[in-house]
Amino acid sequence: MVDVVLGAFYGDEGKGKIIDYLSKDAKYAVRFSGGNNAGHTIEVDGKKFAFHLIPSGVLNKETKAILGNGVVIDPKVLIDEISNLKKNGYKVDNLYISDKAHLILPYHIELDGMLEDIRKERKIGTTKRGIGPAYCDKFERSGIRMEDFISDNFKSYLKTNIDNKNIILKAYGYKEIDFESTYKEYKEYAKILKPYICDTTKMLHKALKNNEKILCEGAQATLLDIDFGTYPYVTSSNPTIGGVCTGTGIGAKYIKNVYGVIKAYSSRVGEGPYVTELKNEIGDKIRELGHEYGTTTKRPRRCGWLDIVALNYAIMLNGLTGICMNHLDTIGKLDKIKLCVAYEIDGKREEYFTTNEHLLSKAKPIYEEFDGNFGDISNCKTYDELPINAKKYIDRIEELTNTKIKFIGTGAGRENIIIR
Repeated sequence: MVDVVLGAFYGDEGKGKIIDYLSKDAKYAVRFSGGNNAGHTIEVDGKKFAFHLIPSGVLNKETKAILGNGVVIDPKVLIDEISNLKKNGYKVDNLYISDKAHLILPYHIELDGMLEDIRKERKIGTTKRGIGPAYCDKFERSGIRMEDFISDNFKSYLKTNIDNKNIILKAYGYKEIDFESTYKEYKEYAKILKPYICDTTKMLHKALKNNEKILCEGAQATLLDIDFGTYPYVTSSNPTIGGVCTGTGIGAKYIKNVYGVIKAYSSRVGEGPYVTELKNEIGDKIRELGHEYGTTTKRPRRCGWLDIVALNYAIMLNGLTGICMNHLDTIGKLDKIKLCVAYEIDGKREEYFTTNEHLLSKAKPIYEEFDGNFGDISNCKTYDELPINAKKYIDRIEELTNTKIKFIGTGAGRENIIIR
């Protein structure tokens, strides 16, 4: 009854396209973790929609889009997304927000920038959207939830938090937050969002009883997981399979298909080790061919070859039942393609991924090479229609991972996809 779509690498794999397709048959599309530090881009009828918070399933009118309790929400960003959808003819009356989701407030954003500045050479590469500090408050038990946001308690909770955060900001010489103007502004945001806020866990369990299909979509990806990613260069939540249960209230027994989304190459935004990164003209070419610039930050992404060691780690960790590969058309424009099948660390071959920063920094990729030049594959609707070089590349990935590639992206459009 529940299908899950997760990123298998460092994010930006094109999850939105797969989610958009799968949500056509889903009654509910649920975002379960992260904040507006992530982004999905979907192209519909030549128009691009960038979602940073709202589940991309909202574009399907019969689908109820839910922001789960595991998400941290910046009200400004959410209201802007709602307004943009309304401008483009979407009523957005199919959006629901968990009353247990936590707020991102101005002091979180200020603290995020401050913390990144004082890390100096240990800079993480955060988007400075306040995500980490919001999760810190959640686990320190001083966070403000959506149910508080629309209650009479909001004013006193906000005052206490601003007073406490201003002590820290002042000590480090950073801008203090004005309580009165912040309260006035956010009180208006609360009025706008109040109709969308409800007990979404109760709603989802009612759906499960009625055998209605639910699609859970992740933000970020496996190698950015706070526990299992390349710590400390990670996000502040669990974008892996465990985050589905804790971020929605859905029990593990209801989960059926778990799809891991990859590109036919790889990319990363921010700092941290990246074994297959190409710091040369090939990496630059992949970036330009794939338009690899952040949906949220517009930062150029670091690009490299696909890494089977990391992919097998994601398959193991999440229990992936299938792989969704995007950008096959992009990688097919190169003359030669490389695939990392193992690492060399201190002279030894290693096929198991490690999150140890020291070891990863020493890892050297071991490659297999394939012929590229796939030609125009945007109109291919079946695997059999793909050119032989593309099939060889796909077949080898399936062989090395023992996992079927069930979706193949052949272009930027909503319709450019092969379903196997």
